[in-house]
Amino acid sequence: MDAATLAGTVSTVLFAAANLPMVVKAVRSGDLRSYSLSALVMGNVGNAVYTVYVLSLPFGPIWVLHGFYLTTMAIMLALYALSARSKNPRPGRGQRGHGGSPAQRASTAVPFPHGGHHRRPRASADGI
Repeated sequence: MDAATLAGTVSTVLFAAANLPMVVKAVRSGDLRSYSLSALVMGNVGNAVYTVYVLSLPFGPIWVLHGFYLTTMAIMLALYALSARSKNPRPGRGQRGHGGSPAQRASTAVPFPHGGHHRRPRASADGI
């Protein structure tokens, strides 16, 4: 194995090892609040376009690394979509369009952060 192929193999293993804990944690917890939908979509689109380039190269470590990125980004986007869908269920039969009765909606209301009070921004020292 020449030096370039060895370097490509080692870097592929390191990149995959660095990203794998993030994917495993997201799969186990289902918590994707720290991810941006636009970043996940753009990453998947970028990977799809980059596939054209990778397929033009001879088989090697880049194919493995790109396959890993394709797979993990697609999994993350799917998990994000499932997570968003489960947090915003569509009203079922017998429910009103906004989640049932006013009492039901009040019991599931989410309080404001910082003790439930709106805070006005403070004026700066120079009065602006």
